[in-house]
Amino acid sequence: MTLQSWILNGEARLRAGPHPDRARRDAEVLLMHLIHRDRAFLVAHPLDSLTAEGAVRYYALIERRLGGEPIQYITGETEFYGLPFYVNRSVLIPRPETEHLVEKVLSHATGFHQLRIVDVGTGSGAIAVAVAHNLPPVEITAAAITAIDISAPALATARANAELNRVANRIRFIEGDLLAPVAHEQFEFVLSNPPYVPESDRGSLDVEVRDHEPALALFAGDGLHIYRRLIPAARAALVPGGFLALEIGFGQAPAVSALLADSGFEQIEFTPDLQGIPRVASARRPVFSSSL
Repeated sequence: MTLQSWILNGEARLRAGPHPDRARRDAEVLLMHLIHRDRAFLVAHPLDSLTAEGAVRYYALIERRLGGEPIQYITGETEFYGLPFYVNRSVLIPRPETEHLVEKVLSHATGFHQLRIVDVGTGSGAIAVAVAHNLPPVEITAAAITAIDISAPALATARANAELNRVANRIRFIEGDLLAPVAHEQFEFVLSNPPYVPESDRGSLDVEVRDHEPALALFAGDGLHIYRRLIPAARAALVPGGFLALEIGFGQAPAVSALLADSGFEQIEFTPDLQGIPRVASARRPVFSSSL
C-alpha cells in the first residue's frame, strides 16, 4: 500500500480509540516517526510505499496509540519552551502551562548578581534545561543550576535532555527527596512542578495520564502533601529576597497561598494559564528575616 493509504488506514483504526478527534494527526505523526520524514515529504510522496517490515512496525505503533499510550512516549520526544526533549514513561510529559514557571524565573533573574537555582522534582529536566538555555550569557556564567529528583531513571532522562540542548555543563543532577540533598546550601530560586493531583481524582483522569504517566510524579495524597513539606523547606533554603515558584493544580491557589503566608513568604502571586486558571504560585522570602 502507499503511504497515503497507510495514513487512511491508521486514521480509521484510531477513530475507534480514546482520541478520535486526533486520529488523522496521530496517524501522520506515527508514520513520520517511523520513516524519519516530515509532513512535507508525505505530501510530496503520497504514492511511496512501506516495506513489509515497515508495515508491521507501523501497525504496532497504531495499536499502542489505540491503547491510549501518549504519542510523545511512542515517538520518545516532545517540545517544551521551543526546545526538543526526550520523554519516556519514567517522566511526565512537559505541558505548555509549565512554561509560565520558566517565564516567571526569567523575569526575576535580572534582579540578582548571583544566581543559584534549584529545580525540585526535575523529571525530564524541562524546567532546569529551559532556564539554563534562556538565561542571558552573563547570568549563565554566574548561574549554578541544581536539578533534584527522587527517581534515578528520571534523572537519567534529565541528563540526556541537558546534553541534547547543550546545557549539561550548567546543571548538576542529584538524586534525593525534595531539598534534603542540598540541606546546607542556599539559593536565589527554588522551583518545582511537584506531584499535586489528589489520589481521589485518579479515576477521573484521562487514560493517557492515568495509565501511562508515572504515578510518583502525579499523585500527592490530598494534592497538597508535597507543598506542606516543600514550602517551609524552601524558605530555609532561600537567601533573603529569594523567590519560590511552584506549579499548582486547579483550585489549589487558596490553600497554597495560606501555606506560603504561614511560612513567612511575601509578595505572593499567582500566574494564570491560558485558560485563566491560577497555575504558578510565586513568593519571595523577606529581605529582613523574621522568627519563622
